[in-house]
Amino acid sequence: MRNSVLTIALAAITLSYSCAQDIENKVDTPTNPPYTAQLLIDEMQSPWGLVFLSANELLITDKSGELIHFENGKKTVVKNTPEVYTRGQGGLLDIELHPDYENTGWIYISYASEEGEEKGGHTALMRCKLNNNTLTNKELLYKATPNTTKGQHFGSRIEFDNDGYLYLSIGERGARDENPQDITRDGGKIYRFYDDGGIPEDNPFVGKEGAKTAIYSYGHRNPQGLAKHPETGEIWDNEHGPKGGDEINVIKAGANYGWPLVTYGVNYSGTPITDKTEMEGMTQPIHYWVPSIAPSGMAFVTTDNYKGWKGSILVGSLKFQYMERLQMEGTKVVKREKLMTDLGRVRDIKEGPDGLIYVAVEGKGIYKLVPKA
Repeated sequence: MRNSVLTIALAAITLSYSCAQDIENKVDTPTNPPYTAQLLIDEMQSPWGLVFLSANELLITDKSGELIHFENGKKTVVKNTPEVYTRGQGGLLDIELHPDYENTGWIYISYASEEGEEKGGHTALMRCKLNNNTLTNKELLYKATPNTTKGQHFGSRIEFDNDGYLYLSIGERGARDENPQDITRDGGKIYRFYDDGGIPEDNPFVGKEGAKTAIYSYGHRNPQGLAKHPETGEIWDNEHGPKGGDEINVIKAGANYGWPLVTYGVNYSGTPITDKTEMEGMTQPIHYWVPSIAPSGMAFVTTDNYKGWKGSILVGSLKFQYMERLQMEGTKVVKREKLMTDLGRVRDIKEGPDGLIYVAVEGKGIYKLVPKA
């Protein structure tokens, strides 16, 4: 009987693969994209996150633990960065500015940290200021627990919404059956904070016994893309599935995104995780990928600098080493394009203050997409 159930489950997942494969076959690879990729910052091994301090000044995290200050064509290593737990996917991760950075000076960084009683590490969030290429005024805002020596699924991205709330994604740290569905445990969650790390009173699990009250949504696997929709102000994520089932989600307060009870993917061995792709009370993704592209980084295009791109989403593919453009109609993907192929693993994407797109590629550095005339 058990074998029969597994066979049926595998058949259901295989059907999902087949249907999604039809979508994959529709991915275009333009022969004349509307840009030229120019390597702006070279010789970076693992650029993870980037943020603009001004039009010609960037901060770039490297997973190794280095923070690079790039200004007027020169790279400088910033001093007094946090101690990071560099194991597997862990290290120095995302970076973001306070919405009123010009007046506050606050910079936010997520990273894998060993702080805590247990061996190993977990994702942490800090804020700090930059003075003379040194981090000062360092404050630890959140540290997930418990530590584990597992090297996978730290997340992590940082984003602010239009009301000044800070969102942080943390992966389920390889504990899929313990963390993502349990609101008393860290991991597999999107968190929401005030800018000083305080917990908003209207967070969905405030007052729930034992709950981690910073949690805003749960049932996530490993979100490595987080972006604010330029029109609605909603926070969207992308996250890694297992073998198949990468997702894009619109983040809602208190929503359960299902992992691992529902998924469009299977185990890496090919065996089913579940026979369910949806369940009552669980929020469906607006888009999923089969096969997985291993998405990381996420940016909305808000300008007309690249013909036909305005309103699109740009997502990096770690697995297939390209940047993907998803043309949107509301929350529906209507077209997909493969761009920047064969350059390397695309880790992060940002729209700069000049309205141009900047792309972090592992083993290369930061590319600037210069529009064609």
